Amino acid sequence: MRPMNVIQTEIHDALILEPKVFGDARGFFLESYNQRVLAEAAGIRAGFVQDNHSRSVRGVLRGLHYQLVQPQGKLVRVASGAVFDVAVDIRRSSPTFGKVACVELSDENQRMFWLPPGLAHGFLVISDSADFLYKTTDYYAPEHERCIAWNDAELAIPWPTEGAPTLSAKDGKGVPFAVAELYP
Repeated sequence: MRPMNVIQTEIHDALILEPKVFGDARGFFLESYNQRVLAEAAGIRAGFVQDNHSRSVRGVLRGLHYQLVQPQGKLVRVASGAVFDVAVDIRRSSPTFGKVACVELSDENQRMFWLPPGLAHGFLVISDSADFLYKTTDYYAPEHERCIAWNDAELAIPWPTEGAPTLSAKDGKGVPFAVAELYP
């Protein structure tokens, strides 16, 4: 029995991971991180250095973020609620450069999303609130952080918005994909 289902997305090396969930009348159990299982089932051999947790309310959109220096690989999941999660391949040398991958992550489906270094990332909260957890392969470096406009026409991300999303001031200043600083 495979401990995890691995689904390839439109982006090279970006994977949707479905862990084995054991549930009964008492609740459920799952392994949210197992280094050996990730390596054997999905080929992910990343070393994680930081865990982050954010809570946001319905309609909050965070992203599309990336770090030009110290690029972060991310293993993301939702502990409570639901989000529409988005990755954009911004590696010019990638066969899927400019492609977008989207997945709903929720406490119900227990899916995780692996984003290798070199992708821009964002999410929209589609439940009343959501607790979003992510492991990163490098440390947060705000001086190297960049943001691509969430509503970039060239990327045409199909955000399931109900009106204008709630953005931070920083995210409201995201630049178009065509002029963003990208990876080689």
